[in-house]
Amino acid sequence: DTGLYYDEYLRQVIDVLETDKHFREKLQTADIEEIKSGKLSRELDLVSHHVRTRLDELKRQEVARLRMLIKAKMDSVQDTGIDHQALLKQFEHLNHQNPDTFEPKDLDMLIKAVSAKHE
Repeated sequence: DTGLYYDEYLRQVIDVLETDKHFREKLQTADIEEIKSGKLSRELDLVSHHVRTRLDELKRQEVARLRMLIKAKMDSVQDTGIDHQALLKQFEHLNHQNPDTFEPKDLDMLIKAVSAKHE
């Protein structure tokens, strides 16, 4: 357990990515700087359609989970002046502007968020 509020999402993304032989090989041979720099994220364009579809679904589920958290927070405060986009921006582990598909930017953001928390 990483202790991150998005630990489950992180684990699911890694598990799905490791089902793709090409990506798994790249992940195993990449050094930490290649991972942190975003170079590994570009390999996402080469994974199978099935893997991308599963990643898209995981992202939609994570966005839905975050929206539920935001709604619960809003309900507890009862403040209708809260900006949903501003709240979503605090979740730096995914691209909230594209809630439907998992793109290389999402993987890059996830890696950078994890790296920042562990430095």
